[in-house]
Amino acid sequence: MGETRSFRPAALRERLYQALSHDTETGSRLSNTNRLLVIVIVSSVFVAVLESEDLLSQPYGDLFWLLELCFGTIFAVEYIIRLWVCPENPKYGSGIKGRIRYALTPTALFDLIAVLPLFLTVLGSETYLFRLLRITRILRLAKLGKYSHAARAIGEAIRSRSHELVLSLGAGMVLMLVAATCLYIAENRVQPDAFGSIPRAMWWAIATLTTVGYGDTYPITVLGKICAGVTAIIGIGLVAMPAGILAAAFSDGLSKRRGD
Repeated sequence: MGETRSFRPAALRERLYQALSHDTETGSRLSNTNRLLVIVIVSSVFVAVLESEDLLSQPYGDLFWLLELCFGTIFAVEYIIRLWVCPENPKYGSGIKGRIRYALTPTALFDLIAVLPLFLTVLGSETYLFRLLRITRILRLAKLGKYSHAARAIGEAIRSRSHELVLSLGAGMVLMLVAATCLYIAENRVQPDAFGSIPRAMWWAIATLTTVGYGDTYPITVLGKICAGVTAIIGIGLVAMPAGILAAAFSDGLSKRRGD
C-alpha cells in the first residue's frame, strides 16, 4: 500500500511565504505571484480612475461593481494569507503578538486600506461620503513600493539626508513667515482682502516661494513690489535646495551600490 501524505499546515505556510515574499535589499526577482499582484494593483487603480467619470460609471456601473468586487476579494485574500504566514519572518515572531506586530507595519496597514473599498462595494451605498471613501483605492499604488528597488532607494536617500531636509524645510517656513509679514505691512491698507492679515498674506507667500505664481493676489505698492521681487529671487534657491540635497543622496547611493 502506498504511503498517504498528511496535510502539513507548516509546510503550506512556508510555501506561501516564499511565494509572497520579496527582498528588495538583495535584489531578488519578483515571483510569479507577486508579478500577478502588481498587475492586479495597477488594473484596480486604472479602473478606479475610469469610474470617477460619470459618462462611464453610469452606463457600466454593474461592470465596475463586479471588477471592484473581484479586486477587493483578491486583496482581502492576500492580506489574510500574509497575516497567516508572517511568523515565517523571524523579525515578527510567532503567535498573536507576532501577527499584531506585522499588522501594525506600514506595509500591512496599506494592505488593509486596499481591502476597505471591498466592504464599501458590498454595502452598495452611493452617498457622497462613501464615494469619497472609495477613492482610497488609489492608495493601492503604495503597495507597489514593497516590490520596487527604486522605492527603496528613494526611502534610503530621504532617510540619509533627513537632517538637511528638515533644515531646508525650517528655512522655508521662516522665509514664508517673513515674506507674509512684509507684504502685510506694505499692502494691508490698499488690499485688505488679500493682505489684511499675516495668514491671508501667507497664501501669496506660498505661491511665490514655490514659484507657482497663480496671479490671483499680487502687490501694487512700490514697497510691496520690492519685497515680492526679493522673495521671488530667494524662492528660486529655496526650491532648488531640497532638490540638490536629494540629488546628492541619490548619487551617493548609486556610487555605493556600484562599489558593492
